[in-house]
Amino acid sequence: MNDFEDTPPKTGKRRREQTPLQRALGLLVRREHSRKELGRKLKSRGLDPDEVDTAISRLAQDGWQDDERFAETLVRNRANTGYGPLHIRAELGTHGLDSSQIEAAMATFEGDWLDNARDLVCRRFGENGPQELAQRRKAADLLARRGFDGSCIRQATRYDPED
Repeated sequence: MNDFEDTPPKTGKRRREQTPLQRALGLLVRREHSRKELGRKLKSRGLDPDEVDTAISRLAQDGWQDDERFAETLVRNRANTGYGPLHIRAELGTHGLDSSQIEAAMATFEGDWLDNARDLVCRRFGENGPQELAQRRKAADLLARRGFDGSCIRQATRYDPED
């Protein structure tokens, strides 16, 4: 006789299917989501699109979902992890935000993009930054991939800690 035959049958309650509102709230509790992102995730799970849109509208009305708050959080998080304004603007656009929402979110950034670029270069190339031309090119490529503009890249790769 094996151990499985002696175990009593499970008598626990069956899990009920969650409503679109409950599923959306579950996602929002974990982290902020844009309206577009939340809708896409829920619809991809086979939920009725009309019910999803209604649920998201209700959550937005009740203050659980807010594109402005989402955008400000994304700007702060991406800037703190070494991304530049071009990358962040593009990412905000992929989340279904319009240009006025993007500009408002970018305006909430209280740091300095040049300081962020210089910090990233110093973390990668040492406290004195890139010294040789090949290192400067690598640093410039890194900053370009991270979404910093040309003038910021030039200043950050020619950084002199004494300045």
